[in-house]
Amino acid sequence: MEDKDLKKLVYDKYSQIATRNEKSTCCCSGANKTEVYNIQTGDYSDLKGYEKDADLGLGCGVPTKFAGLKAGDTVVDLGSGAGNDCFVARAEVGDTGKVIGVDFSEAMITKARENASKRGYSNVEFRQGDIEEMPVGGNSVDVVISNCVLNLLPSKDRIFHEIFRVLKPGGHFCISDVVLIGTMPDKLRQAAEMYIGCIAGAIPKNEYMDKILDAGFVGLEVAKETPIEIPDEILSEYLNTEEMEQFKRGGSTVFSATVVGSKSGCGCKSGCC
Repeated sequence: MEDKDLKKLVYDKYSQIATRNEKSTCCCSGANKTEVYNIQTGDYSDLKGYEKDADLGLGCGVPTKFAGLKAGDTVVDLGSGAGNDCFVARAEVGDTGKVIGVDFSEAMITKARENASKRGYSNVEFRQGDIEEMPVGGNSVDVVISNCVLNLLPSKDRIFHEIFRVLKPGGHFCISDVVLIGTMPDKLRQAAEMYIGCIAGAIPKNEYMDKILDAGFVGLEVAKETPIEIPDEILSEYLNTEEMEQFKRGGSTVFSATVVGSKSGCGCKSGCC
């Protein structure tokens, strides 16, 4: 499947989720394309600004807990969905700050704008666009956050370079995503539903970190790392019994990782100053 086809698949699935007008219990869809499984979600219930009806249950962490947001910050949320992380970020940056959500699903943008409007939030804005070509000006953002989104898309290199472009010198990002230690069976990686569910698009942790460094970031830190167990009922849709046992014995592990990194104060690529 080509990159453009994968992106179209993700667009269609997440637009469908948005129009259901209900919280999904997951980040991973079953092979029948209607059942949804709870693989990994973050607990937002104790966070100021949390809006239950804006939480579609699609995350794999809580990046706002580790983002170091301050009053007056301008924040961009990549793959903002119905607005959950944006509203939590708004509570941190206050009335003097600004939060911009970017999502390429028109249905998600519509839902997020409705959620913001009914709460009267004037400093939260949602823009439809591709995060590989962000509709955000360069050197204009203090913090970029994202929750289980980059892993859905094939061009991670391009996305990290875009994050670097939009951040101000001295700005930083905090991203929750899915990474691997070991390898994943081809049958899982090639399964479209698993790709949409954030699992098949996972790349090795060291490769993921290298892509961030290649984009120019410094001071990388893994703020939190949590193993994700793939239930047998999902594995059995793609692997036979012997293949499942081999996968479990092989030492491959899927993690939810929350990573923080900074753009140098001079705005240069890492190591040039």
